Amino acid sequence: MIRSAITIRVRNLSTGYTAKGNSITVTKGIDASLKSGELTCLLGPNGAGKSTLLKTLSGFINPLGGDIEIGGRNLSDYCAAGLARVIGVVLTERVSLDNMSVYELVSMGRSPYTGFWGRMSREDKHIVDSALALVGIDSLRRRMVHTLSDGERQKVMIAKALAQETPVIYLDEPTAFLDYPSKVEIMQLLQRLAREEGKTVFLSTHDLELALQIADKVWLIDKERGVEIGTPEDLALSGELGAYFKREGVAFDIETGLFRIDNRLDCEIRLIGEGTRYNMVRKALARCGVRGSQDADSPHTIEVTDDTYLINGRTCPTIAALLEEVRTVTHSDI
Repeated sequence: MIRSAITIRVRNLSTGYTAKGNSITVTKGIDASLKSGELTCLLGPNGAGKSTLLKTLSGFINPLGGDIEIGGRNLSDYCAAGLARVIGVVLTERVSLDNMSVYELVSMGRSPYTGFWGRMSREDKHIVDSALALVGIDSLRRRMVHTLSDGERQKVMIAKALAQETPVIYLDEPTAFLDYPSKVEIMQLLQRLAREEGKTVFLSTHDLELALQIADKVWLIDKERGVEIGTPEDLALSGELGAYFKREGVAFDIETGLFRIDNRLDCEIRLIGEGTRYNMVRKALARCGVRGSQDADSPHTIEVTDDTYLINGRTCPTIAALLEEVRTVTHSDI
């Protein structure tokens, strides 16, 4: 693991935008830092200001107040070319690139060093080859970008950012539109780049479950509460995670450190057993509005064994069959 050091520091930062000559503040008073070797996730409800904050840190829009330092220098002191050598940005928007190969797109990451129409040196080509290999897409180098899947395209954009050789990489919703295995793959890739390559990786995401399992640090953002920062575990123990995403039907499970659906339970049934099969039955019952517990006050009993399920002594071969029996004995419309 690479020793971490502060690469980004913000002091009393206010973010927002200008509309009809008036400044609209979205977040204010942010004091925080980002470190090399760490993957940090920006989490918050829709409209909380995640994109505005990310664009402000990237230099795309000006802060309304406060300071942003990168490598000890104020963000405003960088020219466009200089900033492109420090920050790589991967956005969600899909750009039409019908006539460009993967290799050509990743090579554009060298533009801050060669100029947009510049000729690449042997060293530039080596860096592009290394980026393709590091992301695991060397086999795609000759593919046309428009033929790629969403997951493959996202990897190509990350490789382009790597070819840019910046110490900092910002990503806006990098797992949007991907299936779950692809989401996990992208997040693990970003984690590896942070830890093994010493990159400062900062991304916004709506994938709470993944972020809480893989992020080194989390920035929670909300218009009313502001920004709260910490490890997923510290934010869970402090109650901040549950508070920032408090919604009807959603509950934060402190035991697992993850969010779950808070099912409305209309009745209960005595449930005896242990292990994986027991937990699956309890989960299925909760989905149907029934609390399954060993201490439930109910005339009915479900017993989970190694190979079957018993309800009031009657055998059910599957959980589906068990649920049908539960509906009958409880006289519930579930």
